[in-house]
Order: sequence, then structure tokens, then C-alpha cells
Amino acid sequence: MAGRGDPSALRWLIGVELAGYRKRAGQTLAAAAKAIGCSTSLVGHFEKGMYFPQPEQIAGLLEFYGAPAWDVERLTSLCGRADQRSWLAPWIDVIPDWLSTFVGLEGLAESEFAYQPMALPGLMQTEEYAQALTSATGFVRQNHNERFVSFRLARAQRLVDSEPLWLHAVIGESALRLAVGTPEVRMNQYRRLIELAERENVKFQVLLPACGPHDAGGTGEFVVLSFAEARPVAYVEHLDGAIYVQDPDDVRTYTLVSENLQRVALEPADSVDFVKALMSET
Repeated sequence: MAGRGDPSALRWLIGVELAGYRKRAGQTLAAAAKAIGCSTSLVGHFEKGMYFPQPEQIAGLLEFYGAPAWDVERLTSLCGRADQRSWLAPWIDVIPDWLSTFVGLEGLAESEFAYQPMALPGLMQTEEYAQALTSATGFVRQNHNERFVSFRLARAQRLVDSEPLWLHAVIGESALRLAVGTPEVRMNQYRRLIELAERENVKFQVLLPACGPHDAGGTGEFVVLSFAEARPVAYVEHLDGAIYVQDPDDVRTYTLVSENLQRVALEPADSVDFVKALMSET
């Protein structure tokens, strides 16, 4: 699995998979615990991402749930990353738990789809833009602003790692026109978007009102993360927390919405041209 290590996110991801297989198999925690010879509470802790199960425990549970052999191999292989140190450690006191879980998952993902109607994706922001945006909000304490910006920049490195994240973003026109910082800050941010669009692993599309109606009209921003060795997860952020969508059918709904957005929004080349036009206005 590409990305940077984060044990807590990895535990969470394995736990979600184990819980999903158990529920689809119609088994109880007690029955699962009996099948592998441990306590009911321990299996519950595995599913909540509180403890790392051993490979043989994962295999035993999945075999009891009737999972196919390739799924057993896929999930047991994840345990090999259990001893990695989290790259988030330097910022753990300035970001909330719900956000650290997401960024940890993002570090483990192979690809990400992001729909951002009102603000530019954090992964695509310049340092000056991120600083201006962070300073303008009341969600980060003043004495934490600089460290929070450094966290955003470290997170953005995911796009240029040796095994980079593949990012596809659909960005609303309002996000591009948002008056963040000075005209120079916004101009540099537009240049950054154009530079990123030249990378093979980054693609963005601009969604204009003139593009017409779309399936995300009532959803607001959301993200879908895809992994090499785990099922996709959708993420929806709100003012003081986030919702992690784990059920495969629900995640599929978000995937279908993302596909609709890609059909409706401007093509990538036209989106770059739109940003260039904004630069001439700034």
C-alpha cells in the first residue's frame, strides 16, 4: 500500500473491514470470539481499531465469516505495517482526532476523489494561501496557526512522494473566487493549481453554475479514499467533526455522485484555462 505509515489509521481500517465481514455473515461478537479462542471484548476492540489483531486472528475471523481466500490474504498483509511510526506525531496536539484519522487514512490511500464547492482542497494549497485561510477562521488557536500550516504543507507532500497519491478534485467556482489573502496570494495559488495539473497524478475540474444541475446539489463537500488492500471509504466533514462512510453500498453512492460530477464539470484542460482566465482578472 502506497503512502505514509500511521498505525491508528491502519487499525481503524482493519477494524472496519472485520466488522463489515462479521455483519454480512450474520455473526455475533461472541460467536466470532469463540471461533478464534479469545474474549468478546477483544474482538470488539479489534473492530473499533483499538488494538491490532495478529495475522492469524484476522485469518481465523475471516475464515469463520466465510470470506474468500484473496480477502484473507489482502487483510493479513496489512498487519505488516503495524510497527510503523505515525508521520502525524509532530502535529498530534494541534489537529482534532477526527481529522488525524482522515489524514492518516489519506496517507495510506492510493487515490482520492475530492469535491470542494466552497474552498480549495488542502492538498492543493500554497503556504501563503493556507496561512491566510487558517488565520481567517476561528477553528485554530492563534498560537497554533503556524504549526497547523506546517501540518497542511506536510500533508500536501503526499502529492509529490515517490509513490504519490492520485488526486482528482472537482472544485466549485466559488472556491476559486474566494477572497483569501492578497491578490498576490491568490495569484500564486492559481499558479500552483496549474503546476499541479501538469503532474500525472493530479487532475482537477472546475464546476460552474453554467454546467447545470448535478447529483451533489444537496451533499456539500465529500471525499472518497481508495486503497490497494482495503475497501474504499467516504468522508464527510462538518463544523466540529466528520462522518466516515464505511458500508459498501453507501460508499458506492458517493462514488456514483463523484462520477456524475466528473461528467458535468468542465474538462481538465478547460478547467486550467478557466484558472488562467481568473489570473487575468486578479
